[in-house]
Amino acid sequence: MNEYDAQIARIVDLVGHDDDPDFDASRAKFFDYLSNELELRCDVTGVEDFEWEEFYVIGPGSRHTYESLKVHQPSYNDVFELVAIGNGAESPWMMFPYEDLAADVRRKSDGKHFRLGLSEIEAVDKKSENYQLLHDYSVWFVNWR
Repeated sequence: MNEYDAQIARIVDLVGHDDDPDFDASRAKFFDYLSNELELRCDVTGVEDFEWEEFYVIGPGSRHTYESLKVHQPSYNDVFELVAIGNGAESPWMMFPYEDLAADVRRKSDGKHFRLGLSEIEAVDKKSENYQLLHDYSVWFVNWR
């Protein structure tokens, strides 16, 4: 079995294989599972640029303005410590508030706290169990929501 098939099997084992799945129930299953399995206080970073950054990273936004905004806003290039996860939360930094699980993080460089979308982050250590857990969740969230 290749890695993709193994990942889909892990997701289906967790949330079931239903043609019309209940999103809230599936998210709750993922939340319970990740609450028990994730090793918190792990280092994470953005999977790709956060929504607020797109104007500056792939759009016409000024590099100078982008650098000054990153002082007070989270960037996908930052390294954070994953402190906690939550369900049914919102934040200006989440692309899908109330849909995505929340990741409460602390930026390593300055200690600032942010709440990000769990599907928008990945573990820095790509060989860790946390990397696989977060990646499985992101794949589920993006493809089944």
